[in-house]
Amino acid sequence: MTIKPNEPWGSEVERPADLVVVDSDAALAEHLAEGDVKPVGVAGGDLFRTLGARPIADRTVLRCLPLDVVRLRLDGGAPRTAVAHVVVRSPWWRGSWWRGPVSVVMNAEFLGAWDVAPRGHPNDGRVERFDLDPRTSLRQRSAIRGRLPSASHLPHPSIDRRVAKRHLIERERPAEVWADGRRLGRARTIDIEVVADGAAIHA
Repeated sequence: MTIKPNEPWGSEVERPADLVVVDSDAALAEHLAEGDVKPVGVAGGDLFRTLGARPIADRTVLRCLPLDVVRLRLDGGAPRTAVAHVVVRSPWWRGSWWRGPVSVVMNAEFLGAWDVAPRGHPNDGRVERFDLDPRTSLRQRSAIRGRLPSASHLPHPSIDRRVAKRHLIERERPAEVWADGRRLGRARTIDIEVVADGAAIHA
């Protein structure tokens, strides 16, 4: 069951003896993609920060939390797994973040130093998508970037925000696709879908 308003999220449990601890979003996504059945603890990354960034090294009681998992396909290929965020932007030789369309899909609240999705939750059964108008000037992009650490970039007339269980991102030219800080490759069509309660993590 995904989280409901005003309801507690997860429960306190004793630390599993066979707990696997990962220190990044990419490592957590890889653990889940491999189908490893061992319980997993989160000790680093943007999802970890979203959860409150409480160190788990010496704790004997942890929170067991249901987590939504993101599945994405590039140009109809095999499904890939993400847990925190997906970024679709121009290749560096076409301007990277600074030119053309940019799409960011968030399951976590943070993307590095940026507070991108302050209203999101990693267990609400959906993800937030932010699309930057490709006509946005370099000056406007710089101003938006400066506001991202404090989550004051919204609302903005150049940013379209959508919340849904599934998102289809289409580009005329191949775009760079990154998930949880990993470069997945280039694609014209990126199909993103949320698997509600797709995993359980310890934090």
